[in-house]
Amino acid sequence: MRGKQAPKRKINPDTRYNSTLLAKFINYLMIDGKKSIARKVVYDAFDEIQKQIDAGKIDKKNFPTALNVFDQAVKNVVPQMEVRGRRIGGGNYQIPYPVRGERRTFLSLHWIINAANNKKGKPMAKKLSEELMAALNNDGDAVKKRMDVHRMAESNRAFAHFARY
Repeated sequence: MRGKQAPKRKINPDTRYNSTLLAKFINYLMIDGKKSIARKVVYDAFDEIQKQIDAGKIDKKNFPTALNVFDQAVKNVVPQMEVRGRRIGGGNYQIPYPVRGERRTFLSLHWIINAANNKKGKPMAKKLSEELMAALNNDGDAVKKRMDVHRMAESNRAFAHFARY
């Protein structure tokens, strides 16, 4: 490792749901320091999900609140393995590594946000709620991204002996 490692900052949980994961998600969604706008987008998306729960489109027994839907969607997107490039003996190899805990959550939240951003023609809150619903059902672009990363790690399993753990 080069230089000093940055200190881990304690993130305060969000005000409405008292969840640190959701606070992190809001921080990742934030653009140009406009946290109130990011908060409004996330809470509007959660309200949209809550409407679907109340309408009976989502199993209310397993997912009583939008926060439960969010947690399960993030768990469905979390990657187990990833590949990293490494130069060995004049060749570049894609070597599969297990993903560290904090990077897992970052990647899953990042993929959900990117998948929602790439959709066009709707407000961000609507796109975000649709992507979370798709991730809940193991569907959508964020889950597809996870599957692509896993497939890449699986196909390069032959180079796993180059990894230094």
